[in-house]
Amino acid sequence: MKRQVVLASVVLTGALVTVVATAAQQAPPAGAPAAQGQGRGDGRGRGDGQGRGGGRAGGGFGAVGMIEKVTDNVYMIPGAGGNSGVMVAANGVVLVDTKLANNGQAILDQIKTVTDKPVTMIINTHTHGDHNGSNMFFPATVEIVTQENTKANMEKMPAFQDAAGKVGMPDKTFKDKMSIGKGKERIDLYYYGRSHTNGDALVVFRDARVMHAGDMFANKGQGLIDPMNGGSGLEWGTTIGNAAKGIKNVDKVITGHSTVMTWKDFVDYGEVNRLVAAYARDAVKAGKTPEQAMMEFKLPEKFTAAGYTFAAGGRGGPGGNFGIIFDELKAAK
Repeated sequence: MKRQVVLASVVLTGALVTVVATAAQQAPPAGAPAAQGQGRGDGRGRGDGQGRGGGRAGGGFGAVGMIEKVTDNVYMIPGAGGNSGVMVAANGVVLVDTKLANNGQAILDQIKTVTDKPVTMIINTHTHGDHNGSNMFFPATVEIVTQENTKANMEKMPAFQDAAGKVGMPDKTFKDKMSIGKGKERIDLYYYGRSHTNGDALVVFRDARVMHAGDMFANKGQGLIDPMNGGSGLEWGTTIGNAAKGIKNVDKVITGHSTVMTWKDFVDYGEVNRLVAAYARDAVKAGKTPEQAMMEFKLPEKFTAAGYTFAAGGRGGPGGNFGIIFDELKAAK
């Protein structure tokens, strides 16, 4: 169903709300973005009622950065939320993730440095506002695609509940796999299970051998588990393992919040998360607290040498992700 175009004039009334940068540089839902001339946003930079909101410069994420070439027709735009992926196709641009609210024009400005073609499709990797916050900037003719659980999660976000916000909701969803386009412009979308949320999509630009992993692989640090949106620390590593078995011919991975990495980095991150889950199970059996598990857990040297970290403090308090995983284990009994 085509989204309704909001024609009423809007007034910019929202003050910028600082986004707190976490250890892995991720943030949960933010608010709605400004409109693009003839677009559909309301420009109010609203928060999500949890002390997190939208900001033109991206709060703790900094401003939108310069577009970076990944392959011949695939690019990455960092900053102001999650990394945006860009594929320049024959008839238009496919944009993966739209950052925090009020960054639509800055994204478009970067795209215009490499092509004059319009954005024709948006793919959101998951529900968080630092990845879908500027959906409403783009015209209603732009199709928005997500995994089906992500659509359900977005429906719960305050930013998408009024008339201006609803136009940023997905037009099309998929369950496990969907392909878009043909030939050298084919994009494959995959869902392998719970990780950061219960709707994390992996976006594969097949001919370019590039995958956008969203926050399933934000960086090499401790991932943010979002149980309110179905995330699971117990399943995270298994989900990546299944993706590694099912997805072929990928060389480069656009991460959620870091640099472009390799397929091996993605596979290794799955193993890191499987080790964390296994340690949590053993720690619960031994009667340890999440805080003890966090302090005692050590990654093998091959991972620390490659830059992976699982440090105490910051995210999740002194127990880190172990607190959430312990809760999952208790709920499963």
